[in-house]
Amino acid sequence: MLDLKWIRENEEEVRLMLKHRGTNFPLDELLKLDTVRRERLTAAEALKARRNEGSKLVGSLKREGKDASTLLDELRKLDEEIGNLDAEISSLQDKIDDLLLQIPNRIHSSVPIGRDEEENVVVRTCGDPPNFDFEPKPHWDLGTALGILDFERGVSLAQSRFTVLKGMGARMERALIQFMLDLHTVEHGYIEIEPPFLVNTATMRGTGQLPKFAEELYKCADDDLWLIPTAEVPLTNMHAGEILSEDRLPIYYTAYTPCFRREAGSHGRDVRGMLRQHQFDKVELVKICHPEKSYDELEGLTRNAEKVLQLLELPYRVICLCSGDMGFAASKTYDIEVWLPSQGKYREISSCSNCEDFQARRINTRFRPRDGGRPRFVHTLNGSGIAIGRCLIAVMENYQKADGSIAVPDALVPYMGGIREIGPLR
Repeated sequence: MLDLKWIRENEEEVRLMLKHRGTNFPLDELLKLDTVRRERLTAAEALKARRNEGSKLVGSLKREGKDASTLLDELRKLDEEIGNLDAEISSLQDKIDDLLLQIPNRIHSSVPIGRDEEENVVVRTCGDPPNFDFEPKPHWDLGTALGILDFERGVSLAQSRFTVLKGMGARMERALIQFMLDLHTVEHGYIEIEPPFLVNTATMRGTGQLPKFAEELYKCADDDLWLIPTAEVPLTNMHAGEILSEDRLPIYYTAYTPCFRREAGSHGRDVRGMLRQHQFDKVELVKICHPEKSYDELEGLTRNAEKVLQLLELPYRVICLCSGDMGFAASKTYDIEVWLPSQGKYREISSCSNCEDFQARRINTRFRPRDGGRPRFVHTLNGSGIAIGRCLIAVMENYQKADGSIAVPDALVPYMGGIREIGPLR
């Protein structure tokens, strides 16, 4: 959420930001509502001042034994006018609050301006795509032949875009989760959290999933509960409504959770295999930090996610998203894309964002400076550390052998009980 006063005082900057994001947010409507609300507030305050003075005069007249009936009639009319104004102000505020929940975040000055993913900028590339002396197979063929991925049973148990992992497929998924959690807690200093996998509406609203992305989410019909689309939601909300001491910052959280997304806007993309699922596993990274350090923290967060791919020796690249391709709540985003041989290109496996104080304003998370000044909003950051299912795909495709088996990356061998190769399920 953006500060309404800042929007009012920086109208042209906001208009340019909305243009660069390619959004049709009704800024004129918001500013008009704000103007009318402030006019009504001024009028209501003037009437309340008159009422206060009148109330004092009524008291004086009564003490002097004089008739106050005429003045009391005037005060009753004032009460009615004030009540009507207060009701109008409340209605205007509700409309303003609703619009403020829909305006996207500011764009950081270092973000490239562009319309879509074609104008994203490659920051760095790590590792070289493998050169196979055979025709590499896509993960859906590899997994089916090895008996470790079962797409048909996923559909029969649920619907399309659900998959059953079996045997060494399930074991490698679990190994990847443990490997990533150990890396981020032991080496990178994150505190591991096991949060609820369902959260309430206020929590979803706090990180910006609601109201904008309601159609992408799964909601429980009989409860105020939503299945989380990412652990970013509960982790960022851990300190909602709190004022932290500056000495507690930065706070680093990590969590493994299943994630649930309806993928309502995918329009048939990536229908084969496990690349785009309704249910998938992810290890998430969240930082809550001092505003003046958040962009250094973003670089560190991105490096933490990259380390997973470096240790697994998977080729990848980091790109900086342009203004038109960034997420709603982000001020700056780095995407990490892993090489998938079956597609002959890099595909997203992590997205690392600095949301500045956008989410903190929604959840009212602040810190009290050491010098005793007024509380300030923290900055929040989040990133996948990383998406487990897509990492499993990348391992399968990049480590496949000519005979259809899959080598296990050295870093993962201890988490696989010493197993170095996945062959057919017996």
